[in-house]
Amino acid sequence: MEEVTSSPASGESRPARRDRSNRSAALWATLVAVPVTLAVAGFTFAKLAPDTPAAAPSPSASAVRPQSTTPVELPAPALAERPATVCRALVSQLPATVRDLAQRPVTAGAEQNAAYGDPALTVACGGTPPVVQPTDEVWSVNKVCWHAVQEADATVLTTVDRETPVRVRVPKQYEQPLQWITPISDAVVASVPAAKTAPSGCSA
Repeated sequence: MEEVTSSPASGESRPARRDRSNRSAALWATLVAVPVTLAVAGFTFAKLAPDTPAAAPSPSASAVRPQSTTPVELPAPALAERPATVCRALVSQLPATVRDLAQRPVTAGAEQNAAYGDPALTVACGGTPPVVQPTDEVWSVNKVCWHAVQEADATVLTTVDRETPVRVRVPKQYEQPLQWITPISDAVVASVPAAKTAPSGCSA
């Protein structure tokens, strides 16, 4: 026997099934509307919320570190014609950066001197070749032979297998000084002719 309900307004009877159908339709409408509302709200929040800050980049060997741009004081002794020509060629081949040290201006002798970073790593072309004792160590870096002398605040490396000496002063703050002269060695090979003789410790 079918269940019926009374409608107080009309006094008529109607099936309860129709009422259940209406409730079911309303329930489905609610279930559909809620996710849509949440999705719209989420999209609106995302558009209005500030962008998430990007993660800070990790330090990189190729990234240039902050440094002074004031000229580095370097002497500029007079050079004979041949060394002066070689030194100009060397300076023209030097890189814009040495690892993460950017090149800086120098107070004198821009045609024979260069400087990088702060504290300054300096390059000086020309001058007197170093005296290499038989017991001294020499180091071959990218086909250039270097003689090292330790100072209180720096390591000074000078070429000993080149027609014109090239001297690089690497401050103590920069560890493993031989790694810092690699790009400078490349410039030396490209511009400074090899000497007729070299210490026995230098590789051929």
